[in-house]
Amino acid sequence: MPISVMCSNEMEMEVGSTNCTTMDKIIVCDTNADSGSELSMTLSDPEHCSQREMCLQVFEHWSQGQQTEFVEMLINRMSFHQHEHIYSILMPILQRDFITALPAKGLHHVAYRILSQLDAQSLCRAELVCSDWYQVIDQGMLWKKLIEKKVQTDPVWRGLAERRGWKKYLFKHVPPSEGLNHEFYRKLYPNIKKDIEDMEDNWKKGKFTLTSIECHSENSKGVYCLQYDDEKIISGLRDNTIKIWDRKSLKCLRTLHGHTGSVLCLQYDDQVIITGSSDSTIRVWDVNKGVMLNTLVHHCEAVLHLRFNCNTMVTCSKDRTIAVWDMKTPNDVVLRRVLVGHRAAVNVVDFDHRYIVSASGDRTIKVWRTSTSEFVRTLHGHRRGIACLQYRGNLVVSGSSDNTIRIWDIEVGTCLRLLEGHDELVRCIRVDGRKIVSGAYDGTIKVWDLVRALDQRTPADQLCLNTLSKHTGRVFRLQFDDFQIISSSHDDTILIWDFLNVVAPDPVLPAAGGSTTSSVVNGDMEVDHSLD
Repeated sequence: MPISVMCSNEMEMEVGSTNCTTMDKIIVCDTNADSGSELSMTLSDPEHCSQREMCLQVFEHWSQGQQTEFVEMLINRMSFHQHEHIYSILMPILQRDFITALPAKGLHHVAYRILSQLDAQSLCRAELVCSDWYQVIDQGMLWKKLIEKKVQTDPVWRGLAERRGWKKYLFKHVPPSEGLNHEFYRKLYPNIKKDIEDMEDNWKKGKFTLTSIECHSENSKGVYCLQYDDEKIISGLRDNTIKIWDRKSLKCLRTLHGHTGSVLCLQYDDQVIITGSSDSTIRVWDVNKGVMLNTLVHHCEAVLHLRFNCNTMVTCSKDRTIAVWDMKTPNDVVLRRVLVGHRAAVNVVDFDHRYIVSASGDRTIKVWRTSTSEFVRTLHGHRRGIACLQYRGNLVVSGSSDNTIRIWDIEVGTCLRLLEGHDELVRCIRVDGRKIVSGAYDGTIKVWDLVRALDQRTPADQLCLNTLSKHTGRVFRLQFDDFQIISSSHDDTILIWDFLNVVAPDPVLPAAGGSTTSSVVNGDMEVDHSLD
């Protein structure tokens, strides 16, 4: 292959018979690119070695810019296979172990910050790269930081940290002398993952520890409503009282008297409890002292449901109306607007900053704009009256006396899925990002897979994960979180279904102010009568 090489200092090197001249750079010209025999020149050829040395001497006298430009021109004239070979040479040259190099330059914190972005699987692999990487992960306590990140961002991890007690090992400096070193957190992480997997498996297989609170209502039996947190359960009873139970001991801490009818609905926050009753009143109580602070009289029939958030409260009634209230303080609650449109009792309401959603015995769900109270749309589909719903994100999930559950898109107004399985009226329903839990007059609680329900390809018979049948009466109300369901019933009990702590059966556990039982399992209402 004849090649001529010339540089700008007028020095000329001739190789073969072809001359290629340029005034300011070396050019490599291939005058016979298709000649395979010319490409077979070996590195051991003396003439080739001499030419190569001369080229390298010229190359070394150039600036970096000139060298780069020259190499770029060479590369552009090479074949694909030559590019492949050069790439294999450059890759190891370009690689830099910056994780090892950073601590050597006093930049340990940068190495920690980089590796702290890894997930658990990647962190395991990083430990195996070399001893330097392992040392960075060890000294940076990166498994501890990964667990802390999970606790901050995932409610399941956060709840488990509190329930299992290992939150005390996080978010603070722990001296190595206490044994809480890298290896401790390295072993803790898979133990937490196993705990979560076991709990999720318990949900699917119906394994739980069941604890029962006997409410011992004074006159008529039945627990119509409840709400709970980690410290207490507050329940509204058919005997006109509100009872507050200690979450750990399950003892009745306080009984609130004031309503002259059944307590049908309630909600509380860290300051107040607000209750609605068949006596047509709404009452506001101090959550800590149990003192009645205010009585609101507006509805002319039973107050069937209420919700409040920030400075707004929405109530609904058997009188077919929805009332929107402004709440400045517990003693300063003013009626803002009355929404009229349903043709039967309004059994349930829910709202956020966008919409107020209501459901009625007239078989419809109505959507109203929260800011203006303007009517938006009506959702049609249920064949009988609607007893319950929850509005979350863009979804509305409703239960009806037609024994079915429907999932709706609130923005479009279409029914996305129909869930069938209950034998009687679906009285209560709750939903999170993954599950729907429903309770019905047939005495059962059903757990549904929300994610699969939203996938139209999933067969209907694969949507119900489990059916829980421990109540001996109608299920009136329930709430749940990732670890448990707490439900109430016409049988005058509150049942706690614990899917985290599934242990050997315990004997009957007495509790003051009520009685409780615990076991391991494998496995006349004030709603409008048009629902029945």
